[in-house]
Amino acid sequence: MPQHTVAALQVRRVLEGAQHQGREVGPLLARAGIPPSLPEAALARVTQQQYAALLRVLRRELRDELWGLTRAPVRPGSFGRCAASLVRCRDLREALREGFTQYHGWIGDFAARLSIDGPLARVRIVGRAPGNPRLDYAQKAFLLFAHGLACWLVARRVPLLAVDYTEPNPGSEISRVYQAPIRHGQAHVGIEFEARWLDLPVVQNAQSLREFLAQAPANLLVRYRDGGTLTERIRRLLRRRLDQELPSLEAIAAQLGMAPQTLRRHLREEGRGFQQIKDELRRDAAIELLSQPTPALPEVARRLGFSEASTFHRAFKKWTSVAPGEYRQAQRRSFSSDV
Repeated sequence: MPQHTVAALQVRRVLEGAQHQGREVGPLLARAGIPPSLPEAALARVTQQQYAALLRVLRRELRDELWGLTRAPVRPGSFGRCAASLVRCRDLREALREGFTQYHGWIGDFAARLSIDGPLARVRIVGRAPGNPRLDYAQKAFLLFAHGLACWLVARRVPLLAVDYTEPNPGSEISRVYQAPIRHGQAHVGIEFEARWLDLPVVQNAQSLREFLAQAPANLLVRYRDGGTLTERIRRLLRRRLDQELPSLEAIAAQLGMAPQTLRRHLREEGRGFQQIKDELRRDAAIELLSQPTPALPEVARRLGFSEASTFHRAFKKWTSVAPGEYRQAQRRSFSSDV
């Protein structure tokens, strides 16, 4: 099944540290298999593998596990050392507190704090330089990876009740990533969940840690995505018919055993629309196929259910601001680059 893709905005944001240091970002993008011109297109997307590759390139080139976004670098290997100590913790409560303490000694620009208020637990990222866009993105990345690491430590997804962001409207994509509602305009970046999850035992060990670190950071982006949401269930149903005319909302509702109006209501609660799910599935599948040397464009169009290649061309350009042929050519140039 096609994986969700990553907006070019995220690529531009994570490059801000390298740009601040005066680095040329084109070669960095090319080494990650991302066409250097692609992030400038407002609606462009990259695969999760490309985004993870870019994080690895930036970590290696900048010698910084937060990619130049903080005032002082976080030395490569810090995440692994921290994780190695956390697998020895008794439960998630101890692991979060131990991990936040370690990173407090490595990052001077912000600190993560765990608090418990009755049945609720909160993690807040408290920054010391509000308004700095690089630090803002560093805090969000730290929060995302902290949640991913927490889920790995206890070998299950820790469901969130809410995610706090400081900007007025961070967009619906963040809600999809966390599978939780976003509270806009908050004083701090953070997450909220039921405190009972803190009692879960840490089940990982030194052997599983080696396997985990070998796949990082890609596994932190996708491994514990909640596949049980209605949106993901619909994506799986639609994927089976991607090379045909996709089923209507009414047909999908019948397969799920619910009334169409009930399906619409549940999707609204998840912040999605049925047509949006269809478009995003086809878009993500197209990007995945175009990131490969084959098949040819007419075959890509056929696999995505388009009767005419020209119709696919218009749709792809609408989705990403880039024509499919141009996207693939840029991909080939980046992979054949000697940089």
